[in-house]
Amino acid sequence: MTSTVPPTIDGLRSIISRYDLLLCDLWGVMHNGVNAIPGANDAVIHAREAGATVLMISNAPRPGPVVAKQIEGYGVPKAVYDDVVSSGDVTREELIARPGAKVFHIGPQRDLPNYEGLDLTLVDFDHADLIVCSGPFNDAQDQPEQYRDLLTRAKARGLTLICANPDLVVERGHRLVWCAGSLAAIYDEIGGKTIYAGKPHPEIYEIALRRTAKLRGKPVDRKRVLAVGDGLKTDILGAMKNGFDSLFIARGIHAADFAGEDGNHDNEKLQEAFAKAGVAPTGIMREFVW
Repeated sequence: MTSTVPPTIDGLRSIISRYDLLLCDLWGVMHNGVNAIPGANDAVIHAREAGATVLMISNAPRPGPVVAKQIEGYGVPKAVYDDVVSSGDVTREELIARPGAKVFHIGPQRDLPNYEGLDLTLVDFDHADLIVCSGPFNDAQDQPEQYRDLLTRAKARGLTLICANPDLVVERGHRLVWCAGSLAAIYDEIGGKTIYAGKPHPEIYEIALRRTAKLRGKPVDRKRVLAVGDGLKTDILGAMKNGFDSLFIARGIHAADFAGEDGNHDNEKLQEAFAKAGVAPTGIMREFVW
């Protein structure tokens, strides 16, 4: 696939009239895992004032209400958006469809709220009939390759792995940490069966569209949906596959890959990356601002 560089957009105000729904990524767009990114809150506040519905759509492997509380601590208050849809929500729907499952959890303790109220039992590896991966056990230190042996044993047992966060990495302050998608990629490589609960896969978008229809009182036209994100293979690819326009935020997780000598994004590097990922964003913005 060949790709051209889409226009650089100075601010959301110049395009908001085209859209009824904004699907905003969180990590790298609204906050960096520690603090809100300057200007992002104002962008969504003004978008709502202009008549758009704003949903935060995240590959965070926790239920939407838990994510909402978490990002409030980063400086993204509930008052600036309409709802949160997360990979944790999709994961819960997958688990509801498997009543009585015996689940082996791969991931940090903070992700255990994903299982509250569900008909399942958390068990050790030897007694599991299903694996849910929300990330490495210690995402501040662990490397994906440390899990190859465990995943190989899971493959030998024919266990399905639900990937509760399809991201490979996520921004946390000024560093990147590994996510569940990096472990799921190994499981795919060795031939394991993986279910991805999040972007760019369709289920998370269907939940978002259903919630938007309820909020607005009628379905939204996919041509009037704008996905805002910094992940080419999640946010931008997901938008393309689902018939949405997309706005690529260049200073997110790919910032170092696309930076030119002047600190702005390098168009040649962007064109190469878009072609490699098979995507064509509608526009580019350095940071998400009004």
